[in-house]
Amino acid sequence: MIVHKNDPYAALRYPSFRRILIGRLFLTLSIQIQAVSIGWLLYIKTGDPLALGFSGLAEAIPYIITSMFSGYVADTKNRKHVLMGAMFFLFLASIGLLFRIMSDLEKTTPGLDTLPYYLALACVGLSRGFMGPSLQALWADIVPKEVYPNAATWSANLFNFGAVAGPAIGGLMYGFLGPISANFAVCILILSSLIAFSFVQYERPPHVPNAESLSNRLTAGLKFVFSHQVLVGAMALDMFAVLFGGALALLPAFTKDVLALGPEALGILRAAPFVGSLLMGMYLAHHPPIGQTGKLLLIAVAGFGACMIGFAMSTNYYVSLILIAASGAFDNISMVIRGSIAQLLTPDEMRGRVSAVNGIFIGASNEIGAFESGLAARLLGLVPSVIAGGSMTLFIVAITSWKLPALRAFSIKEHGMKAHE
Repeated sequence: MIVHKNDPYAALRYPSFRRILIGRLFLTLSIQIQAVSIGWLLYIKTGDPLALGFSGLAEAIPYIITSMFSGYVADTKNRKHVLMGAMFFLFLASIGLLFRIMSDLEKTTPGLDTLPYYLALACVGLSRGFMGPSLQALWADIVPKEVYPNAATWSANLFNFGAVAGPAIGGLMYGFLGPISANFAVCILILSSLIAFSFVQYERPPHVPNAESLSNRLTAGLKFVFSHQVLVGAMALDMFAVLFGGALALLPAFTKDVLALGPEALGILRAAPFVGSLLMGMYLAHHPPIGQTGKLLLIAVAGFGACMIGFAMSTNYYVSLILIAASGAFDNISMVIRGSIAQLLTPDEMRGRVSAVNGIFIGASNEIGAFESGLAARLLGLVPSVIAGGSMTLFIVAITSWKLPALRAFSIKEHGMKAHE
């Protein structure tokens, strides 16, 4: 049945979806606190910014490598059990990090052996590689299709709230209580998330694999995505926009060299995109993007690129703050639409693998995008590199609109009507 009257709290009326949101909030907070505390510890102990780059790669590499297999597992096993198993592994890895920190802080010798940290972070990345597909597929099993846009909005809202609060909590705990307390809180939050997910009512049996070879089953998600113009277009558009247009990795340099401000201003700038995203998410909960969805996606990505160009050219802190917050708002529109399209077009037996492909797209844009930003800034200069990246984003939007008319014409509302005829 189609829901004609918009209910901004439709997804929240499902108890298991509320438990998923609570679990995801605790999980996001734990990951953000861990990233801030471990990153700061590595930097102050080594004095080498490359240590931060390696910590990101340590998580990203196992996450990307295992995504195809983890998506297959999420489609052929009980998704709740896969999620909880991966979270328990994350809990063990975080416990290992905590004990390593306690051991290193007792030492009086200078320096830090970073290898154990990278190994632990690789385990974190491995667990996240299995959590992502199972979690995305799980909530799609909990709510009906007509509620997907609303569910995607609330899921994005909780993520953005955690992404705003997590770094702030992590920084305050590290500064006032130290890294041991911060990482102890990480373990408590992961355990709390695990408990919340355990109360999710999920009885759907796993899908029985067909007679295809294992390699075909593993790559089925890729084949499915690339056979649907709307789906691959939405994922690729978002990936290339963040890959070329994102400037978050360069915020410390902009704060110091362009705005001539200190770390306090950097903290506010770093949170601004998530604040903008959270505010937009609240608006979308009441006004879901179900009509002319494809056009709205193109406009949102173009708006993101334009904000990045304006941010690069600004020398006023408040103008920069507004533009970077607006970029987060546009990014939220893109994230909600992409998530809704993926869930609407994907059959249930493929959700895990398609979510895994989406995770690869996101991982590539975030991690490789940070590397690309630094490399471009080195070659072109700080400001010109971001202007060039934003301009590239606008160019990609124009090419996508021209080459993918199906994406441009896509409407969630019309698709829902056709599906229920």
